[in-house]
Amino acid sequence: MSGVEDTPISGEQQEKKPGDQGQHINLKVKGQDGNDIFFRIKRSTQLRKLMNAYCDRQSVDFNAIAFLFDGRRLRGEQTPDELEMEDGDEIDAMLHQTGGRAVVSLDTV
Repeated sequence: MSGVEDTPISGEQQEKKPGDQGQHINLKVKGQDGNDIFFRIKRSTQLRKLMNAYCDRQSVDFNAIAFLFDGRRLRGEQTPDELEMEDGDEIDAMLHQTGGRAVVSLDTV
């Protein structure tokens, strides 16, 4: 694979292999539908790989999803190390709100 292991596991953390304790991190991406998908990536890997893998798995366009960590929108070039993420941290995947219209009342009293 391309540096991202997309591993849906049922709430359990993946078994750590000898020698990779500090290099990899397990992250959970939580969708608006309540489904969790677990990923194991290197701490130095750009999050764009995780984001693309999530979008591919969910069959959604990359530009239709906003990824948030601690309430802040993630950029694809950021890494887990840069954001000081810890093993088991959660990323929220939110569908962009598009369209809609503002209703303006022109009536004045």
